Amino acid sequence: MIKQTFISALIGLSALLSTATLKAEPVQIDRIIAIVNNEAISDSELKNELQSIKLQLKGKQMPPDNILRDQVTERLIMKHLLQQLGNSNNIIVDDDTLNQALNSIARQNNISLERLRAVLEDDGINFNAYRENIRHEILIQRLRQRHINNRINITETEVDQFLAQQKKQANSADEYRLGHILIGLPEAPSADDINKAKQQGKKVLRLLAEGQDFSQVAMSHSDGQNALSGGDLGWRKAGELPGLFAKAVATMQAGEVSPLIRSPSGFHIIKITEQRGGKRHMVAQTHARHILIKTNEVVDDDSARTRLLELKDRLDNGDDFAALARANSDDKGSAAKGGDLSWSSPGQMVPAFEAMMNKLETNVISEPFQTQFGWHIVEVLDRRQHDDTDKFYRNQARKQLFERKAAEEEERWLRRLRDEAYVELQP
Repeated sequence: MIKQTFISALIGLSALLSTATLKAEPVQIDRIIAIVNNEAISDSELKNELQSIKLQLKGKQMPPDNILRDQVTERLIMKHLLQQLGNSNNIIVDDDTLNQALNSIARQNNISLERLRAVLEDDGINFNAYRENIRHEILIQRLRQRHINNRINITETEVDQFLAQQKKQANSADEYRLGHILIGLPEAPSADDINKAKQQGKKVLRLLAEGQDFSQVAMSHSDGQNALSGGDLGWRKAGELPGLFAKAVATMQAGEVSPLIRSPSGFHIIKITEQRGGKRHMVAQTHARHILIKTNEVVDDDSARTRLLELKDRLDNGDDFAALARANSDDKGSAAKGGDLSWSSPGQMVPAFEAMMNKLETNVISEPFQTQFGWHIVEVLDRRQHDDTDKFYRNQARKQLFERKAAEEEERWLRRLRDEAYVELQP
């Protein structure tokens, strides 16, 4: 009743506006093209989004205008649904968070924020619209974290089984760049829905067999989220792919197109556009030992530094590092081992500590320096290139299993969000 009242109000408002134009100067009415729950998508919003997409696809062959319009309309519907979900979950992306993200984007491109704005505007992209798109991307990340990522658990047993299965495959370390086309189905499809989607999938396969470009066919026919980027899923390891895709690529060669692959979300077609192999993973490790003096109400920075200078002077004059560490270090875990931190890999220590280790020659004791834990002196005992392949691939397996589960869950989540929404397209 509320939705119908809202639509009636919109229609009534349009009638009033139409009547008003008879008595005043002509006014351009912003037509409503879709109702999404209790919100309207206007024709001007669609036109702005179309303009943005066309700028992004500049230089590429685009699908016919009517198909592109349908694709962008669907994108706007999902954008509104996600925004509504964010609002109902009290997720707000404030301006400080947005500005930090924009500054990060500028730094990654080695330019200032002002230069980023100029570059975008030179390309015809409205900076304010770009800002709002980034705000929306941050919102989506937070929604994924709450509705998808937090619900995914990877057990050690799953990792063991995953690695065991990969060992059976000659291409277990391979990476694939895939193109993807989805002929979508509703959450509870009828037999007629399934048959129509299957026939559409067969039609798409014929177009590809006739030599039509995969990315162009994806842009024109795919219901997937990556349709407007030509269906490009980017580089993924075999383990990161949904199970049905992983099974298909195991028997495919680069450049080959799969037959129809059925899943609950519809019929999929994938193409291996590129493929590359894995290799052993070597890591530069450092063996170090240290003495830590923590600061507190009694020991300030100057006192901690002075105490370490005294200890360093004793070490320079021949005292035993391990004995002094056991007697003086506030890092009780390493103190019991004479200050020994064992072998560490990049990223394992806090940045300030790792930076100091990287500067030192072996068997040289540093000057006192500070981290968030307190004041240290450190000595590098040795360095080595370590074959970390087993640990590396175990961590990679965990990440790949997570990506696989997250992709499958996100697909179901978005389809459910769309199917449960009230959406009415206006003629």
